[in-house]
Amino acid sequence: MSQSTGTIITVAPTGAEHAKSNVPNLPVTLAELVSTAQDCERVGAAMIHVHIRDDDAKPTLDLGRLKDTVAALREQTNLIVQLSTGGAVTDPESDRLRVLDAMPDSASCTMGTVNFGDDVFLNRWEFIVELHKGMQERGIVPEYEIFDIGQLASLHRLLDEYGPPAGGHVHVDLVMGVPGGMPGDAETLVSAMRLIPDGATFSATGIGRSTLPVMLASLSAGGHLRVGMEDTISYARGERVKDNAQLVARAAGLARIAQRPPLASVQVRELLGVKGEKGLADVAV
Repeated sequence: MSQSTGTIITVAPTGAEHAKSNVPNLPVTLAELVSTAQDCERVGAAMIHVHIRDDDAKPTLDLGRLKDTVAALREQTNLIVQLSTGGAVTDPESDRLRVLDAMPDSASCTMGTVNFGDDVFLNRWEFIVELHKGMQERGIVPEYEIFDIGQLASLHRLLDEYGPPAGGHVHVDLVMGVPGGMPGDAETLVSAMRLIPDGATFSATGIGRSTLPVMLASLSAGGHLRVGMEDTISYARGERVKDNAQLVARAAGLARIAQRPPLASVQVRELLGVKGEKGLADVAV
């Protein structure tokens, strides 16, 4: 694995699971998302993992809205803009592939199917390959999302058969603590590290109550962090999250304690192979 003296902090502010009616402070409009992004950038975030909502605050993969979101975030922040190709568990593959036409800096690529609470998050092998190749063609840097350890074996297969990602650098996000996926604990994180490709970097995401254990384990193991209200709406036992910046600030503070302070977006662009100050990655196939 590639080691870093700093920490990439990614914020995932919205997701597709929480309802605005249940979480009133969830950012769902474009204005709310941009304001959240600016606040999070100020306290240490370098990348934003984006899901969007429609006028009724329901998850959507509308291409026009995605393009507007990418443009607004690029214009008003320096954050690396990463779009989710997962969407909601009910979104068809065609809509998920069309996300790439919004031309973000980065996009997620989930490496297998997983039980997702009471639902199934379907990611067929042929679909994964199509996502990977689509990002190579467009120069979009992937983040390979891993919900279970066996999906790392699929990542090795993908890279062996279809070549390195755009930008040339492999970056993985271990999504831990999803009901149906791998547990959010240090033992599982260490087990996963043994299968991460040589030279790759990894972030870790702890869902719900696994947020803090995963964050601390990742920092101690040389990994990076993803935090945000997509992944937890509780800051502490009995205390709801005030906003996404609160979660980013805590992650940044812990990164500094670990003597691996937050990396600026320009440093992360260089590390991950994202081309230019606010541009796309070089195509590497």
